[in-house]
Amino acid sequence: MFNNIGLPGLLLIAVVVLVLFGKGKVSSLMGEVGKGITAFKKGVGDGNAEIEAQKAAEAKDVTPAEKDKV
Repeated sequence: MFNNIGLPGLLLIAVVVLVLFGKGKVSSLMGEVGKGITAFKKGVGDGNAEIEAQKAAEAKDVTPAEKDKV
């Protein structure tokens, strides 16, 4: 469906959006999208760090005890 829009079509869509919403509204909307993407990346990073910390806590210590040493 959208395979053959091309550059002229994208420019036309951008102009229509700019006319309908105005420069300030589009700018603030893009700023909010950027903040959302940043928050998402931070959340994914925090989740990965939490999983790694959990794996490290569950890791089994295989160091021999003092009484086992010869």
